[in-house]
Amino acid sequence: MSQEACPPRIEWSVEFTAHPEEVATLRRAVRLCLAAWNLNGLVDAAQLCVSELVSNVVTHVGLGTPGSLAVSVNGAYLRIEVHDPDTRALPALVTADIDAEGGRGMALVEALTARWGVQLHEDRKVTWCELATGLAPSAGHPVDPSVSRAEALLDMYATLRPPTCRYEPGLGRVGRTVAEESVIDVVTDFLRWLNAHGCDADDVLDRAQSRYEATSSGSRR
Repeated sequence: MSQEACPPRIEWSVEFTAHPEEVATLRRAVRLCLAAWNLNGLVDAAQLCVSELVSNVVTHVGLGTPGSLAVSVNGAYLRIEVHDPDTRALPALVTADIDAEGGRGMALVEALTARWGVQLHEDRKVTWCELATGLAPSAGHPVDPSVSRAEALLDMYATLRPPTCRYEPGLGRVGRTVAEESVIDVVTDFLRWLNAHGCDADDVLDRAQSRYEATSSGSRR
């Protein structure tokens, strides 16, 4: 049986103010949104992710902080984004003691989702996660696993760098320039790692180029 095709990109967003009572309101809104998109099977996981991401803003950024929640389906994933203006308070996975009252939030998100990350912009950060829908990618938009892995790596890498403009697909020339600089930073750090471990960086680059050309020519056939 073939997979049901995923619909074209659909999205929904809402602004909120960081207060504990807002969490329940946003959970209900997400449930209604997913029901309208026929994604009822993702409601429980999506609501838990929204609770954790919004609660992080309440707890670690501060009461009354303006934020926004965005939910979208693009390809075979449901994407949840929480935007807030603090680029310093970054979520992270921690090992919480069994008796600890907190610290398990992002571990829960990690367990529930296919991937998650943080994007840093000059004026805000975006904490996001993606849940697999089980739908086939939209026609004409195949998902390249290599590209997905690269995007996840760049998002993860951003959490280790000072706040800066982050890459967002489709932002035009400026966005592409920022993306290229991020890739250069990643490659430079890997080259330094190779040098520190006594590896031949030029040989690795040559092999990577050869593999890229081989896989690229294969995908065009």
